[in-house]
Amino acid sequence: MNKQQLAAKIWASANKMRSKIEANEYKDYILGFIFYKYLSEQEEKYFYSQGATEEDLPALTEEDAEVLGMMRNNLGYFIGCKDLFSTWLKLGHDFSVDNVLTALSAFDRLVDDSHSKVFDGIFNTLQTGISKLGNSTASQTKAVSDLIHLIDEIPMDGKQDYDVLGYIYEYLISQFASNAGKKAGEFYTPHEVSLLMSEIVADHLSHRNHIEIYDPTSGSGSLLINIGKTVAKHGVPAESIKYYAQELVQATYNLTRMNLIMRGIRVDNIETRNDDTLARDWPWFDEKDPDGTYEPLFVDAVVSNPPYSQNWDPDGKETDPRFSSYGIAPKSKADYAFLLHCLFHLKPDGVMTIILPHGVLFRGDQEGVIRRNLVEHRNIEAIIGLPANIFYGTGIPTIIMVLRKPQTGDDGSILIVDASKGFEKDGKNNKLRSSDIKRVVDVVRARKDAEKFARVVSIDEVRANDYNLNIPRYVDSSEDPETWDIYATMFGGVPTAELDKLHAYWEVLPGLRECLFNENGRTATLTVDDVTEAVASHESIREYQRRCVEALDGFDAYLYEELIDEPSTVHIASEEDRIADDVFERLSIVSLVDKYVAYQVLDDQWEGIAADLETIQSEGFGAVRQVDQNMVTKKKGDTEVEEQDKNDPWKGRVLPFGLVQECLLADELAAVNAMGDRLSQIANSYGELISELSDEDLEGASFMKDGGEEFDFKALPVALEEELGSLDAELAGLLVYRKLVDEKSPMQEQLDFIAAHSEVAWNAMKSARDGSYTKRVIAARINEVRARVSVPEGSFAETLEKALALYVEEARLKKEEKAARMELVKRTKAVIEGVTDEQALDLLHRKWVTPLVERLQQLPGEVVDGLVKRVQALCDKYATTLPNLDHQIRDTERELCDMLGDLTGNDNDMAGIHELQRLLMGDFDA
Repeated sequence: MNKQQLAAKIWASANKMRSKIEANEYKDYILGFIFYKYLSEQEEKYFYSQGATEEDLPALTEEDAEVLGMMRNNLGYFIGCKDLFSTWLKLGHDFSVDNVLTALSAFDRLVDDSHSKVFDGIFNTLQTGISKLGNSTASQTKAVSDLIHLIDEIPMDGKQDYDVLGYIYEYLISQFASNAGKKAGEFYTPHEVSLLMSEIVADHLSHRNHIEIYDPTSGSGSLLINIGKTVAKHGVPAESIKYYAQELVQATYNLTRMNLIMRGIRVDNIETRNDDTLARDWPWFDEKDPDGTYEPLFVDAVVSNPPYSQNWDPDGKETDPRFSSYGIAPKSKADYAFLLHCLFHLKPDGVMTIILPHGVLFRGDQEGVIRRNLVEHRNIEAIIGLPANIFYGTGIPTIIMVLRKPQTGDDGSILIVDASKGFEKDGKNNKLRSSDIKRVVDVVRARKDAEKFARVVSIDEVRANDYNLNIPRYVDSSEDPETWDIYATMFGGVPTAELDKLHAYWEVLPGLRECLFNENGRTATLTVDDVTEAVASHESIREYQRRCVEALDGFDAYLYEELIDEPSTVHIASEEDRIADDVFERLSIVSLVDKYVAYQVLDDQWEGIAADLETIQSEGFGAVRQVDQNMVTKKKGDTEVEEQDKNDPWKGRVLPFGLVQECLLADELAAVNAMGDRLSQIANSYGELISELSDEDLEGASFMKDGGEEFDFKALPVALEEELGSLDAELAGLLVYRKLVDEKSPMQEQLDFIAAHSEVAWNAMKSARDGSYTKRVIAARINEVRARVSVPEGSFAETLEKALALYVEEARLKKEEKAARMELVKRTKAVIEGVTDEQALDLLHRKWVTPLVERLQQLPGEVVDGLVKRVQALCDKYATTLPNLDHQIRDTERELCDMLGDLTGNDNDMAGIHELQRLLMGDFDA
């Protein structure tokens, strides 16, 4: 399975395993064990790189000074063989929670001094929390054993050149955060917000040879990591990025360190600190050598998502260089204290992004003073308003503020962006889409106005607003209120002023407005009967569609060259941006199509493409021929077990079965689908037959169930025979006699029945010695008689007969369809496993490229559809004038008055009716 599937599987299992333990606590256990596994496997990998083999693993003991020194010198830590993660797994039933506690204690003791800042106490939270996993050693052992076996599925062998471990780790953090309520704010910034900040910072720092980045409230470390990855994508060497992280909460501080180390960042490039950011600034010196190491910290980029409006202690901070030039944040709201802390640590050419509550833009008193100083010192580069309810645990509106040290020639203008409307729903929260992120990043990079989205505001305008930076003061992103033209409401027609609002369409589609409307200067009259048809047939629309087709001409071939020719060499991290640039360039000659809608189309498809590319690049091109068991979880008793799905047993690792069947097994697929279509027809036919039955037929019907909604096919044959019996006397007699035989009636009663019913051709059957007839003989005669019975067309009997015939066909067809489908699955598996390179490339093209191209080709049509809907809505809006409406009301009142005259009743009733008629007649007179 790919990393997305594996991450989802591990989360589902972990969430179930945690039982009643709080998500915010349980994350520390599973993430701690993931980190321990990572360290164990890194040590084994290094050990083997020195020429050792698995048989040499027992030599990994601290008693061997040479081995111990080698590991500590090169890795900074040492894990003995008995404490390796792999050893725990090999212990099987002999494993105990004590193995873990002993190993973690030994780890702390054997960390090398050179790496003590990174590793000291990193497993403290895990060590102290294990006791919460159970009330006894046995229960704790089971809980830990379940965890380590689950974690063992995560690959950490370094064969993947994509960040599978990092992806899973980040995924688990985000899932735990979403389940942790308000506590989530302590350690997690949603991935999409982190990416937005990362892109802004990376654009500023791109192509530098060396950078340092700092997060003073680091949480899980995801902000730092995402900025590092994005900056590296923009040309900065990954090994030249240094990370500084500070975090107050011990458990979260451990999370920061684990996350940074597992991303393959060199320990020498990691500086972390567990302390109060505002109370104790980043150390100006190493406590062990204060004189020799005195050096302030100034970095290229600072990022932060501090706790919102937190209390802090401002006493004595007036002379603190972080705050002295700007002011002191109020005691009850530390937001600006965090901001000024970040700003202080910026180099002159650095950049910072910080997430803050929206209130910092307009709250007064001390915060107003700080805001004024930030504006006058020309520190604020941009303000980005985010959607509400985007962070876990809080629904308050938030912003991203981008700041810099003042630059020569800076005019002090501020880019204000209202990105609050761009999101999608994700459960209880809102979530930025990739297109929303790109739209913001592009406008920040271009620093230009965008209607109802962004505006560059001069410092004079901010001064005129008394330094209030509330976004709606500068950017109005609200929808235009609906207005009604009084003249058009009274006299009809579509106001030309409202048609003018569609000017963007009319400019691109010349002559269309004139084709649709006859205008008299104030209003316009629709001149066509069908707006959709008139628009579709207009020359300007055909020309527009031709230009759109031309714009995308060759895009399919371009994608084939980029993705299909050599999938093993595609640079996954940057390829989407390359393709997006090509799409934007193509659409630059096509008006009306929103390029960010097109970008979202690309991004939606890219997730699957990237997952396939990662698989191919990590496993080789042969992965396209791999077929895996399709495992599902089923409950057996009180436990859940994983087993292969019996109905859908296989799935392609890269190539979907459905696609392969459509392309390479089309005839077989058509045959199976035809059976499925016929089964659907039969199901529909049952409903049609039931609708043919009269109420008399259905009254007390034993052959129906669910209140007459479905046939009861167990009772239907008997009902049909009884109905046929009403059409043939001999058949009726045979049915009664069969019932006597079934009920084992006395012999004399059977013989009396035979003697009394001459309508039955008893001589046509072979009787028993006693003169009776066996059930088998009777059944054969019933079939003979039924065959001769003529069923009247459209009769109740014919309906039942059709239903029973359909049921027999359905039962047969279900077996045949299931067998054919399973045979098709078997054939598909064999085809995938034997697919040629040429066929595989063609299938990848159909999976990756074709859907993307087809979806992009639909966008111009959606633009035209949008125009048609808006035009039709305008016409419908003014279709009925107020006088017409008044006439309709009066006509309805007259009809009501006439109907009232037909009513009868007692004196009181009639008096009331006459009064209502009088009132209605008064309306007519008026």
